[in-house]
Amino acid sequence: MAKTNTAIPISGLAHIGIRVHDLERSVRFYELLGFKKTAGPIGPEPVAILDHPSGVEVNLVLNAPNASEPNVLMDIPEKHPGITHFALLCPDIMTAKAQLEAAGFPLSGGPIRFGPGAQGIFVRDPDRNVIELHQRG
Repeated sequence: MAKTNTAIPISGLAHIGIRVHDLERSVRFYELLGFKKTAGPIGPEPVAILDHPSGVEVNLVLNAPNASEPNVLMDIPEKHPGITHFALLCPDIMTAKAQLEAAGFPLSGGPIRFGPGAQGIFVRDPDRNVIELHQRG
């Protein structure tokens, strides 16, 4: 195979796929973040599609068989390759923190300052997938 220096053209993020156990439980959590279920479950896995006004799409892959398995990327001592979290821009993470905690979702980390221009908080969805709410400025 010949080596090339030409980058494959990418125009944006199409969606984020997240494996979950229970559709309704997950939809209730992602609704707190402003997502709305727009399709599904569809397909052989099956998948439910959630859209956000910001343009971010989340696909909930409904094939996690157990409700209480550990997150193998985050909850065991061995470190495996993989996506540990995704970050959503949020203009006010402290207000988000209060809303999440009031809904029964305590932070799993933060607030953490990332240099002079950003800070973040971390929360886990009902299946222990990690989401960072990232505030710039």
